[in-house]
Amino acid sequence: MTEPKHQIRALHTDSTVTVYQAYSPEIGLAAARDGRFPAVWQRDRMTWIKPSFLWMMYRSGWGTKEGQEHVLAVEITREGFEWALRHACLSHYERGLHTDRNAWRRQLKRAPARVQWDPERDLYLQPLPHRSLQLGLAGEAAHLYADEWIVSITDVTAPARMIHAHVQDGELDAAQQLLPHERPYPVRDDALTHLHR
Repeated sequence: MTEPKHQIRALHTDSTVTVYQAYSPEIGLAAARDGRFPAVWQRDRMTWIKPSFLWMMYRSGWGTKEGQEHVLAVEITREGFEWALRHACLSHYERGLHTDRNAWRRQLKRAPARVQWDPERDLYLQPLPHRSLQLGLAGEAAHLYADEWIVSITDVTAPARMIHAHVQDGELDAAQQLLPHERPYPVRDDALTHLHR
């Protein structure tokens, strides 16, 4: 069965959704230890969260890129995640979705969150035809994320590297079994209409 081009797939429970980020040891180790981001984490910069584990692996090079050595699974409230989606603007102008380019720019400037849809990745980190949600949080959204939405933070660098080792050894079944069980996130059909055509 073909995946819809735009669909949120994530590890989720009735009350939470897991997103991924990757940080330097200075931030990643402290965040996993304390269950919250340390003071050095900058609330006034945009932070990108990714519900797709494999997209995070693509972005961080399986947790090997400089400044991304610690991959974090951040469990946040669904209420917070859905607030961000409702208040988000698409990160690029889309004819037919936005009235005009200037209207989109004004909306983007005001929005505390922004959305990109990037190609989902397979175990070899090759692009797939369907898209994966990237959610950028700034201003109010970044503060809410750090101070109110987080339920838990887990360092998943070791399992990420184990999955990568299986892939390198051609053991794709073993790698697949270790992946988080991401499934379609139950968001209303009209909840994403402002975020894609």
